[in-house]
Amino acid sequence: MSDTDEFLPDLDLAGIKGILPHRYPFLMIDKIVQIRKEGGAIGIKNVTANEEYFQGHFPEMPVMPGVLICEAMAQAAAAYTAYSENVDTEGQVVLFMGMDKVKFRKPVVPGDVLELHVKIETRRPPVWKYSGEAKVDGKTVAEAEFKAMLTRPK
Repeated sequence: MSDTDEFLPDLDLAGIKGILPHRYPFLMIDKIVQIRKEGGAIGIKNVTANEEYFQGHFPEMPVMPGVLICEAMAQAAAAYTAYSENVDTEGQVVLFMGMDKVKFRKPVVPGDVLELHVKIETRRPPVWKYSGEAKVDGKTVAEAEFKAMLTRPK
């Protein structure tokens, strides 16, 4: 069995909160599943009508903002990295460094279960580069490549 076949236990909301500093209303993931030591993971975001951003985006046709889908991918990637690589995030935050090849394919609406497929492409701690794909019902709704770094707040 190779490292890419080694699955880790799922990460629940309490575990995510132990890794990420994000809290309501900006915590964009509910759990992480199918966590492979080296092969990526899937974050889950249950999209509900109670999300604050739906009040203004858009009242007549609620659509999850694309930037928040990207944020959800980044949070899933950060939690996956810290968990699978035993990175101590105490007193540190993960910051976006850049995004490339971002594409939005379909709207994400209340009631959707957003699957955030993330994978580390390269690593040079404290910087990681990722690929991400967001899916609903097995269909791609967004994709991106992005970089993030772990740093201490100033």
